Amino acid sequence: MDRKLKGKEYFYISSMLFGLFFGAGNLIFPVHMGQEAGGNVFLANIGFLITGVGLPFLGIIAMGISRSEGLFDMASRVGKKYAYIFTILLYLVIGPFFALPRLATTSFEIGIAPFLDASNISVVLAIFSIVFFVVACFYARKPSKLLVYVGKVLNPLFLILLFILFAIAFTNPMGSINDMAVQTSYQTQPFFTGFIQGYNTLDALASLAFGIIVITTLRSKGVNEPKNIAMDTVKSGILTIILMGLIYSLLAYMGAMSVGQLEVSANGGIALAQITHYYLGNFGSIVVAAIVIVACLKTAIGLISSFSETFVGLFPKGKYLVFAITVSAMACLFANVGLTKIIEFSIPVLMFLYPLAMTLILLSIFGSFFNHDKIVYQMTTGFTLIAAIMDGLNACPPFIRDSSLVQKSISIGSNLPFFGIGMGWVIPACLGFILGIILMIMKKGKTNKAEN
Repeated sequence: MDRKLKGKEYFYISSMLFGLFFGAGNLIFPVHMGQEAGGNVFLANIGFLITGVGLPFLGIIAMGISRSEGLFDMASRVGKKYAYIFTILLYLVIGPFFALPRLATTSFEIGIAPFLDASNISVVLAIFSIVFFVVACFYARKPSKLLVYVGKVLNPLFLILLFILFAIAFTNPMGSINDMAVQTSYQTQPFFTGFIQGYNTLDALASLAFGIIVITTLRSKGVNEPKNIAMDTVKSGILTIILMGLIYSLLAYMGAMSVGQLEVSANGGIALAQITHYYLGNFGSIVVAAIVIVACLKTAIGLISSFSETFVGLFPKGKYLVFAITVSAMACLFANVGLTKIIEFSIPVLMFLYPLAMTLILLSIFGSFFNHDKIVYQMTTGFTLIAAIMDGLNACPPFIRDSSLVQKSISIGSNLPFFGIGMGWVIPACLGFILGIILMIMKKGKTNKAEN
């Protein structure tokens, strides 16, 4: 018989889940969005919350409701080969190629670099990234301990530091939001611009990865019945999204107010450092260093653990510790490329992966209405895939986007509705879903006819 969790246990699991999601990117992107959106920050923030909070919550729900054992299990409803490719690609993105190195580089550039001479940056970054990933890998050795490390220790420390900054900023605002200038990208379609900016958090992708950690934690607490796992997963996610939504909104509005005294920064990391220095002086640099390094470290622990557990499942002959060390070493190497390059090359990949993740999440949640028929999954995913490739190519750096072959693809994609705002996949996904339903009904009709 399944054990019923206590209220305190739900709180700790929610705290763990929040801690896994909320890394440095979650701090810097809302602040920068607020600075650029200015007086339009309300609509921009709503869009940002949908992809930055709503989709991750749906991802956690999808993992629970669909009773999947992980991302591979969920994606297998499209097909085994697709599941292998999609799972590996997603984990490489949220693992060694983008998210993990970004954690180390962001924490270094905000928390350590301000105290250094420019001539020492490269050497110290190399040393810092090695130490960072050694520590993260050490704590990720035993994923069952994540609830203790993240939920009970690192996350409360992070929240205390962050809310000290909020309290000071909102009791002493730099200016009125309504008076703030709106940058070009947020003047006409602030909602959709904020929606796309939410991709940068990587949280919708991460929700598909972290779902297995929540399920593993629940089982370690004595919850084994699939129905109860689904319900407890949803309950644990509710507190998480409320807290994430609150913090995102406070960060965005703090960023918008900061333009009253500060210029719009090149990125949110610079903005966050400037805001803390404005309110707290040199001491502010120490505060933001602590906030960012703690935020990055706790998320890195979760990513390394999730990556290693998943790859052990995909390749059973591999060892958890070997995967953990390998992903940490790769991330350490890529971290030394620099934050600017990491962000630049991650955008087109996210524009490609996010539509596929969103459709998989929605299909998994509502799959009971069409009995999780494989043809519906395949048609929806196939149509989405074609459009997502075009969206991704359109977001590539100029040296790729300006090539003749890519330009031809983009010119075809430009005929799709919403392509100009990075959402050309929406209509094809809907058409693929409708076609899948029609084919499913036709297939059932032929089956019934043959049986009669």
